[in-house]
Formats: sequence, C-alpha cells, structure tokens
Amino acid sequence: MNETRPPRTMLRRTMLRRTLLRRIGAGFVCLVVAIVCLGTYMMRHIEGQSVGSVPKTVTSRDGTVIAYEQTGAGPVVILVSAALADRGGTTRLANHLAQRFTVINYDRRGRGKSTDTQPYAVQHEVEDIAALIDASGGSAFVFGSSSGSVLALDAASRLGGKIRKLFLYEPPFIVDDSRPPLAPDLAERITELVSAGRRNEAVTLFFGKGMGIPNFAVTLMRLVMPGWSKMAGMAHTIPYDLAILAGTQAGQPLPAQRWSSATAPTLVMVGSRSEPFFHNGAKALAETLADARYGCLEGRDHSVVLLASQAMATEVTKFFLAR
Repeated sequence: MNETRPPRTMLRRTMLRRTLLRRIGAGFVCLVVAIVCLGTYMMRHIEGQSVGSVPKTVTSRDGTVIAYEQTGAGPVVILVSAALADRGGTTRLANHLAQRFTVINYDRRGRGKSTDTQPYAVQHEVEDIAALIDASGGSAFVFGSSSGSVLALDAASRLGGKIRKLFLYEPPFIVDDSRPPLAPDLAERITELVSAGRRNEAVTLFFGKGMGIPNFAVTLMRLVMPGWSKMAGMAHTIPYDLAILAGTQAGQPLPAQRWSSATAPTLVMVGSRSEPFFHNGAKALAETLADARYGCLEGRDHSVVLLASQAMATEVTKFFLAR
C-alpha cells in the first residue's frame, strides 16, 4: 500500500512558518520584558529627591508657585524637563552635575509640586525660568531635553544675558520629510480627552500620533509600565509642550525670526542612534542661531537623560565649563 506524503516543498514551508512564528513569539516576549524592565527602572530611579538636595519654591510673575530642588555647589545650572516628566526625570542627571554645579531641578508648572495658573501661555513658562534664575543669583546655564530644550531656547531668546550658555538635547523639530508631520489638531484632541476625564487615552494618543510609537507598543506600555499612571496624571500638560513646539513639527523650515535674539553660546546635541529627523532638525537649528553648533553623542538615543545620565552629565559639564 502506497503512503501519501506531502511534497518536500510543503514540508519546508511548514518548517519555515513554524520557525518564523517562534522567532516572532520570542521577539514579542523580549519586547514585553524590555518594556517592563524600562518601566521598573524608571520608577526606581525617577522618584524621590536628589542626594543632598534642598527643597525650595519660588513664585512666578503670574503667582504660580514653582517647586524645585537645589543641589551641589558652583555655577548655577537649571534643568528643563521634557513632556510628561517632572523633576523626577532629571534627578539622576542632577546628582551627577551637582559634583561641579549648583543644580536647580524644578517641576514645570502643572507638574509635581508646582501649581498651575490658568490660562496657559508659553511666556508664563519663560517667566518661571526667569524667577528661578533671579532666585539663584541672576544668571545661569540652562539644559533642556526634547520639548524642554525648545522652552529653554525660548527663554534664552527673551531673557538675554540671564542665560550664560544653552545645552539643548534633541529638540523634536520636523523640518523635512524624514518624519511625518504632526496633525495640526493633536493638541485640541488631547485637550478634549483630558476634559472628558480620559487621561489614559490622551497619553496613548500623544505617544502614538505625537511620538510615532506603534499602537501595539503603546498598548504594552499602558498595561505593564509602572510609570504610566504618573504620566496620565500629567496628561493636561501635553498641550503645553505642543504649544511650545508650534510651528516646528510641520515638515517645514524653522521659523527664521523666532530665536533671532538668542545669542548665548549653544550646543544642540543628538544621539547617534536617534532617528534622522532629530539630526536634521538639530543641524537646521544650529545654522539658524547666532552662536551654536551641532554635536552627536555616540551610541546614545532619546532616552539618554534617563538611562545614561552619567554620559549626559559628562557632555553638559564639558560644554558649560569650556572657555
């Protein structure tokens, strides 16, 4: 009796299919583990105060109370955090910089222990930085990351000699077709979700449409990342950062006159592993400013402030103390 056997090509295809499914499954598990580890790392390292810090407050021009920690001794450095982050996100960086500087690590308005006077305006956040500088001796170096770097740049353009030097890490400018532009109604949609009490959905929308993170990865973050609830608590500040970035994420050249009065020596740095649009935007900004240069941080990406703060501190120290 002859036994019917499947063709060899069919067997090979079946084996290849099984191998592919195993690899996809393994990759999926690795991604979940990575997100869990990252979330756990974040929660362990972004909470609490900097070592030896002194908690303080200052009142901004419109009456908003800005909470901050002062650490270390030496020239003053103010740290400006990114979207969905309070001073906890820069605590480790503050600890490293405190070896050479007096570090002012603050909660931007509406975050952490700072209050939030309405209506919001970018100018009010500039006034917050001005109040911190005035309370710390009248001049300071300023470091900002992501959207916080654009706020720091706005401050430099309006506060003149109060800012001695600027270190800007990965301003998220979209100046060409290397990344799709942001939808012009994104801030409005996020505001509507927050007003309806749908903060988790607001954060999900920001990560997906604003930061370009795939939907399945955002879903995993929401399910397993310990820091998600904290970010949801700051969802109402996402439109603040989008207001700061207005006109810089449409795939068009940067506004020529917006920072024309910013004359402080500036380093615009991007990690070598970050997406091309970060590099293109940083180079465009360096060409726009009066005294700026572009730099590349080898082997790093957008997460360096949190996950490789020592490397970041080394570059910041080198630039701020250079003569």
